[in-house]
Order: sequence, then C-alpha cells, then structure tokens
Amino acid sequence: MQQLYHQPISPASRTVRLLLGEKGMAPALIEEKTWEWREDFLRLNPAGEVPVLVEGPEAEDAVIAGFWPLVEYLEEKYPNPRFLPDDLVARAEVRRVAEWFSRKFAAEVSDPLIYEKVTKRFLSVSAGGGGPDMPVVRAALPNVRYHLDFICYLMESRTWLAGERISLADMVAAAHLSCLDYVGDVPWNQYEGAKEWYVRLKSRPAFRTLLADHVPGMPPPRAYANLDF
Repeated sequence: MQQLYHQPISPASRTVRLLLGEKGMAPALIEEKTWEWREDFLRLNPAGEVPVLVEGPEAEDAVIAGFWPLVEYLEEKYPNPRFLPDDLVARAEVRRVAEWFSRKFAAEVSDPLIYEKVTKRFLSVSAGGGGPDMPVVRAALPNVRYHLDFICYLMESRTWLAGERISLADMVAAAHLSCLDYVGDVPWNQYEGAKEWYVRLKSRPAFRTLLADHVPGMPPPRAYANLDF
C-alpha cells in the first residue's frame, strides 16, 4: 500500500494530497514532524522535507521525494486523469501559475505565516519556538490581498486559473490558500472572483480530507470546513 509522509498544514503536502485524490488514490497518511529530524525519515529523504511518497511492493517500494519530482512522477505514472495538459503552451501556462504560488506566494505569504503561526508552536525554545513574531506576521498579511487580486484577474477570462480545465495550478494555489484559511488569514468576502473559484475547489471530493485536518490545540475557524462561507 502506498504511504504518504506529510504535514497537515503544508502547502506542498496538500497539493500532492489533492492530486492523489483527483486521481482516485488514497495512500496511508503518515504525519511527519520534520523538525524532529527522525533518522528513519531522513533515510527516505535526506533533505528532511515532506511530502514523500513510498510506493507499495508492486513498485518495489520506490521512494519519491521532493515536491516537483513527486508531482511529475504522479502525472507520468498515473496519467488518468492528467492535470498537466499535453499542449506545450498550455502546459507552460499551468507551470507559470503553479510557480507563482509555489515560489512567489510562498515567499511573500504562506511560508512566513505558517512558520510563525503554526510551526513555532511545536518547536523548543532553543530551536526558535514560541509565540509568533508579530512584525513578520504584519508584514506578510497585506500581501495576501495582492495575490487574491491576481486570482480575480485570472478568473475574469478563464474557467480555472490556467485555462478552461482544472489543472495543477489550481491545486497548488488552493493548497496554499487552504493553509492560510485554517488560521483565518484570507479575506474572502472582499474578493468575490477568488472566493467563487475557491468554493469550486473546496466542493470537490478530493478536498474533503484537507477539511478534516486539525492541528492539536489549534482549531480552525468555524467557516473553514463550510462550503457556504
């Protein structure tokens, strides 16, 4: 049986979980606390990062580590359905939008907010744990609006973020925003186009496991799991 090492509030992990769910796959989920630097996990991925997929015996227990290598692996090994289009120009657009969120949005918004609001809760004081650094939080929060504007702009002329079909770009963006939604940092009501797009993603069966995630001692806002929010 497949096993996916992940973290609940991790955009990379959530993207892969969405992709697996859309492909009708349900691996066993193993929550990995990467800050513990477990030796057994480091044997799977010396980088010490999630997600990591371990295939079953039928695939010789292959270990696929690294976010982009894992996404490409799933698209190539399990191509039905596919979320990277065959057309080269269309594929480039999907990658462009996906990279916007996996790099730009991550650097400006999700990485600092998730670290300050979630990860630091589980770190020792000597490792930098404790309460959030509020200047960092205040610097990152306004950036959310810029990226919601970008989504609204894209949705003026498209059905999905990168074109007329749902793609990897939608999953990457939704994974990042769902993590922020868990900590209540997305002003959806001020960005109707982005909200309508997110509702469609949130309504898909593959999204249900994400909505069931809970961080110990940190419940999500009431509207987190609601489709009408």
